[in-house]
Amino acid sequence: FGLSDPAMEEALYDVPLYREFAGLDDGMARLPDESTILRFRHLLETHGLAAQMLALVNEILSEKGLMLKAGSAVDATLISAPSSTKNGSGKRDPEMHQTKKGNQWYFGMKAHIGVDAESGLVHTVIGTAANVHDINAAETLLHGQEKDVYADAGYQGIEKRYEANPVRWHVAMRPGKRRQLDLTNRLDAIYNQIERLKAGVRAKVEHPFRVLKQQFGYTKTRYRGLMKNTAQITTLFALGNLWMARKALSKA
Repeated sequence: FGLSDPAMEEALYDVPLYREFAGLDDGMARLPDESTILRFRHLLETHGLAAQMLALVNEILSEKGLMLKAGSAVDATLISAPSSTKNGSGKRDPEMHQTKKGNQWYFGMKAHIGVDAESGLVHTVIGTAANVHDINAAETLLHGQEKDVYADAGYQGIEKRYEANPVRWHVAMRPGKRRQLDLTNRLDAIYNQIERLKAGVRAKVEHPFRVLKQQFGYTKTRYRGLMKNTAQITTLFALGNLWMARKALSKA
């Protein structure tokens, strides 16, 4: 729900559902205060537990046959960071950077994800500054068992960079080049159909981003530093996997 630590402390006192979810008995003499919640978050970050949570969720989903290993789709989304300098140091977050997308400048970070090409469930999350090119994080998004990887036109040329990697890259044609295809020409029509098929698979990587930003309302970083924000985003994608698979899980 995007609550700050002080707001979370108050919510635990006021909302029984929060206490139930956190496993905090109503008979407890003292509920966690904001300092306890802060220390707990630091423990999650220090021990990399967010990534372990995602791995555990995916292990459960795999056991139920909801995740396959044959293919992956990769993509990244920009997460804005507060540009205000009204803080203790009087400076913007030094780990965040600005980048230009289209004609607009963004300041913040990128969330790079690798998803299962069949189900669209997230298996890998990497957080970087916004100015890191998508290609530079691409190989780290693979789990190593896939044979095919799907990506948008921003990953053009990745096949040459990772020639030693045995996977087959299916990268979208640049939009300008695709618009030049003559659909009355048989060969161009085939190329266009191939692009449609690739786009159908690649579209699944957009669903987790929609869950993150629409269902969970995560559109701006909450903390300073990449590690803290990446830990939170990874946890949200783990929850997002459960949310996306909720109907299948209810039948299992």
